[in-house]
Amino acid sequence: MRKSIRNPKNVVVTGGSAGVGRAAALAFAGRGANVAVLARDLSALEEVALQLRELGVRALPIAVDVSDADALEAAAERVEAELGPIDVWVNDAMVTVFSPVERLTPEEFRRVTEVTYLGYVWGTMAALKRMNRRNHGVIVQVGSALAYRSIPLQSAYCGAKHAIRGFTDALRCELLHEHSNVHLTMVQMPALNTPQFNWAVSHMSHAPQPVPPIYQPEVAARAIVWAATHRRRELFVGLSSIKAILANKVAPGMLDRYLGRKGYAMQQRPEPLRTDRPTDLWLPVSGEHRVRGAFTAESRETSAALWLDTHRALAVCAAALMAAVVVWRRTSRRLSKPLSKPLNKPLSKPRRKSLDTR
Repeated sequence: MRKSIRNPKNVVVTGGSAGVGRAAALAFAGRGANVAVLARDLSALEEVALQLRELGVRALPIAVDVSDADALEAAAERVEAELGPIDVWVNDAMVTVFSPVERLTPEEFRRVTEVTYLGYVWGTMAALKRMNRRNHGVIVQVGSALAYRSIPLQSAYCGAKHAIRGFTDALRCELLHEHSNVHLTMVQMPALNTPQFNWAVSHMSHAPQPVPPIYQPEVAARAIVWAATHRRRELFVGLSSIKAILANKVAPGMLDRYLGRKGYAMQQRPEPLRTDRPTDLWLPVSGEHRVRGAFTAESRETSAALWLDTHRALAVCAAALMAAVVVWRRTSRRLSKPLSKPLNKPLSKPRRKSLDTR
């Protein structure tokens, strides 16, 4: 039986300078793993590395653009030289543009694809090259419910997430064919309170926002760590992710029309978009890297659906116990009810015939 890596020693996280990637790096370090964080902004990575070292682990910040395959290969080589064999590689780096397709430029679409899709491919290849030698390791693809159900205004990002799922499924089949012990898993995320909405390029009139319900990045980080340490094919975070995927399977046309009516407003805040704000599509935004974004007040700290998904055996036992209690109570009530016609009821006396002849 293939074993999971319950206590990884060395972990790589792309997009590790902010948001989910930063939260995941801290979560792995909290379990005692050394972490290499990869992103474009070296100063932000140094901040993360300092936080990681405070948790008692070794940290390696590497400034790299994940759209550069050779740079990612060199980064992987450096990680193994300085930290040791990579046990877990997490692909998380992303960029997006909020815009109708007609307002997107080919350069913008290409850039989103190169970072958000090809960055995952190059990262996976760099990790797989080393893990296959040892027949050991886990690659985690940070996905999204948008890998199953696209929404308006994020066509490039949705296309990338769909592509990641297709690439991952194909590679998973190849690993099974080779009887490889390298595990490939994908974590499908809901809307998250990350800084991307502060610095993402937008061609809309109002500032972008995640589609509610919104979860804190730490929820996503817990899911990533769990997926990396358990042999699960796919993990869904948040009930909203599950509902979107199921709704798209049952009534995709209806969902198309609903998102056509509501999808624009759901992704924009009331306040107008600041045209002078810095954006991260081509260059990182210095000084703005943190775990959480601007939506902390309306974000959820936990996910009951994630807990149930990561505790399936316990959830099944609890459901079976509840069902047994319900059946027992109904049976008890039925047995304790008095019979409507008691069996010992005396026979009624025969009626006397009337002698009245009138």
